Amino acid sequence: MKKADILVVDDTPENLRLVSALLKDLYKVRVATSGMQALSLAQASPPDLILLDIMMPEMDGYSVCQQLKRQPSTQDIPVIFLTARSEVDDETHGFELGAVDYITKPISPPILLARVATQLTLKHARDFLLDQNVFLEREVQLRTHQVQCVQDVTIMAMASLAETRDNETGNHILRTQRYVKALALKLKNIAPYDTLLTDELIELLYKSAPLHDIGKVGIPDHILLKPGKLSDAEFEIMKTHTTLGRDAIVRAESLLQGQNDFLRYAREIAYCHQEKWDGSGYPQGLKGEAIPLSARLMAIADVYDALISKRVYKPAFSHEKALEIMRQGRGSHFDPALCDVFLQMADEFAQIAQAFRDDHEAEAAEKPSPALQR
Repeated sequence: MKKADILVVDDTPENLRLVSALLKDLYKVRVATSGMQALSLAQASPPDLILLDIMMPEMDGYSVCQQLKRQPSTQDIPVIFLTARSEVDDETHGFELGAVDYITKPISPPILLARVATQLTLKHARDFLLDQNVFLEREVQLRTHQVQCVQDVTIMAMASLAETRDNETGNHILRTQRYVKALALKLKNIAPYDTLLTDELIELLYKSAPLHDIGKVGIPDHILLKPGKLSDAEFEIMKTHTTLGRDAIVRAESLLQGQNDFLRYAREIAYCHQEKWDGSGYPQGLKGEAIPLSARLMAIADVYDALISKRVYKPAFSHEKALEIMRQGRGSHFDPALCDVFLQMADEFAQIAQAFRDDHEAEAAEKPSPALQR
């Protein structure tokens, strides 16, 4: 095993030779003849233990110990005072400054060796426990990250259940969750959203957004995939996807003890993202700020992506045409404040759409469709 490194500090050469002779066969010994030299050596290459004289010119041992304990790189080095000062007050002051032991001169070789060995054993044990704690903390972080990754993958798999029933939706869930996050981050710099949208909340919104259409799993294919405008009866069935999604998430919540913020926002988004600012949406006909902020964000993300994407019931619109339609929906379909921010950052939405575009995406069309009710 590597020998422990001991720094002996004393201004008297005879004392340095004596102590070095006692320790050299068992340990690596370095010496310093002044307090300043000791501090320099300890900071450059921290020893495992310091044997420190008190009575030295310019900087006494007490001052050296005090400086050592102030520096993060040296504060954990055990210090043993090795001194001719034998008063109880001197010893007490040494311990108050952080020394681990106090040995008076003249030196008894067996006592010195025993106490040095004891303090090195204790330091080794402390270092081992510290290393174990660091290791365990890293393991906890790793396991937490792995659990989080499994959770995220599971969420995406659940969200994809609804999307895969429509082979034209492609990367819709990837785009919409990024739209939501980008819009929320922009709003975070604007009052009153600066106090509402914390980094933690934005991350929850980002992760819960993919579940907005989970309820479409319960919609029959002949309605979900119909190439054209739905009849009134069919549209009533289509609207139930918000309630079906909400109910599925409520059942998941009931399995957990206590409130889960992620599922709360997922429920809000699934149930309310089809509500409109003027109260003409569904399923509850909520109006204005009665609509949860999470759902208002999702409404902008969802509609924009639906406009620029090809569906069985409509062609893909150009980015410019989509912005025109979104602008027309300001204050009726969309929260006007959120819509204004969206319009200001529309280029960022276009970049997200380009980065996560579908392979089969068709050329942008120019004609709006009357079948935007879905």
